[in-house]
Amino acid sequence: MTNVTVVVGAGSIGQAIARRVSAGKHVVLADLRQDASDVAAKTLRDAGFDVSAKTVDVSSRASVHSLVEAATAIGDVSGVVHAAGVSPTQASPATILKVDLYGTALLLEEFGAVITRGGAGVVIASQSGHRLPPLTVEENAALATTPVEELLALPMLQPDQVKDSLHAYQLAKRGNSLRVMAEAVRWGKRGARLNTISPGIVMTPLARDELTGPRGPGYRRMIEVSPAGRAGTPDEVGTVAALLMGPDGAFITGSDFLMDGGVTSAYWFGDLRPK
Repeated sequence: MTNVTVVVGAGSIGQAIARRVSAGKHVVLADLRQDASDVAAKTLRDAGFDVSAKTVDVSSRASVHSLVEAATAIGDVSGVVHAAGVSPTQASPATILKVDLYGTALLLEEFGAVITRGGAGVVIASQSGHRLPPLTVEENAALATTPVEELLALPMLQPDQVKDSLHAYQLAKRGNSLRVMAEAVRWGKRGARLNTISPGIVMTPLARDELTGPRGPGYRRMIEVSPAGRAGTPDEVGTVAALLMGPDGAFITGSDFLMDGGVTSAYWFGDLRPK
């Protein structure tokens, strides 16, 4: 039976992870836009990978379920990489919560029902989730375990509580790591593992847009005063994902890996610390 790696998000990070974890497997590469899927699929195909290009809207259950059906028709889903999402400069608070929070929970629920024994998944969250002040125990539990279709109705996520896109993004990304912790329990009953990577500024086309956009000065300062003193690369994220999805990471599940060059350290204890 063919082993299938599903990669949602055809950008630089999704492709980098696919290259590291998909040799000898069939890659189902999905994006909101068919042209993005097609271009990324050609790049991987030219590098020797067996690839199918699909479309998916992670905020639609019907769309995600169709992707699950397409992947399972090809073979056993042994890997799931979720690298799709929208940024604070791209979307409204409501859209960010719908795509980044609800969409992630939906994807994990749907693929958690078909992931094969020995399989593994990685969700790309963000350093932003680590800069949100601590939530209550009850809020953590709500983000982690509220049924998917009830998630966006939580009082803490209503417009009078979430008034700007950055706050929505931080909540969504904190919610991603919490949801992965909870889902790792369910995936574990199928003999599969699930983790989160929270990258900092990684040089992708989206990051370049951010660096030249209204938040650009803040992003550049984050890089300048971070302990690493530079941005990351998609291949570095791919290296961590390969550990988490491969045999060397067999004892790692339900965890979040912050890889931001020390930006979060500088935010809480260094030159980026809020005054």
